[in-house]
Amino acid sequence: MAKRILIIDDDDKLNELLTEYLARFGYEVEAATHPHDGLRKLQKEQPDLIILDIMLPDMEGFEVCKEIRKSYQTPIIMLTARGEVTDRIVGLELGADDYLPKPFEPRELVARIQTVLRRGIPEVEENIKRFGTLQVDFKKHMALIDGKDTGLTSAEFQALALLVKNPNKVYNRDVLLEQLRGIEWDVFSRSVDVLISRLRQKLNDDPKNARFIKTIWGSGYKFIGDDDEI
Repeated sequence: MAKRILIIDDDDKLNELLTEYLARFGYEVEAATHPHDGLRKLQKEQPDLIILDIMLPDMEGFEVCKEIRKSYQTPIIMLTARGEVTDRIVGLELGADDYLPKPFEPRELVARIQTVLRRGIPEVEENIKRFGTLQVDFKKHMALIDGKDTGLTSAEFQALALLVKNPNKVYNRDVLLEQLRGIEWDVFSRSVDVLISRLRQKLNDDPKNARFIKTIWGSGYKFIGDDDEI
């Protein structure tokens, strides 16, 4: 079944170009030039991935990303003509899965789409693992705290799954970037820190008194929760 992509960008010509180009790779594409139209299409079409421009009329892309994350964990690739590192960090903090500065080669965008969509989750013997108030459901790609869905994005869940599969193993930033296939962020040092920060916030995990993810200063991160027998 063809993967569906929603483009939210006010550049009609770019939308036409990308719609035609992505169709060559078997993707079904819907495009919207206004953020409110894009949000309506998201609700109606339920795409597999969203390409979201930052510079939009009436509502900036960051605000649109925030709105999407209130209800959806659909992977988001953000586009911007500004290309500033600050923009990248803000986008990642709001829940974007990848970031691509304009101008870009369409083939690079395809590569980003392919890697995000095929992002893998580490295999574990059990479908569900529990660590106190935290329940990790590998089959449904969900994490729950006290029975409530934490709303992890695909990148956040993949990071958690990797850490949970190997408790007490320390992962440095470079290894995490390599292991988290599909995350094609530029390798700047804040990218992994932003991802872990987002994950901790959703798990209600205070880094100063960690219950699940502990920072090993100068080395990286490790999962410290004790697995409860089911």
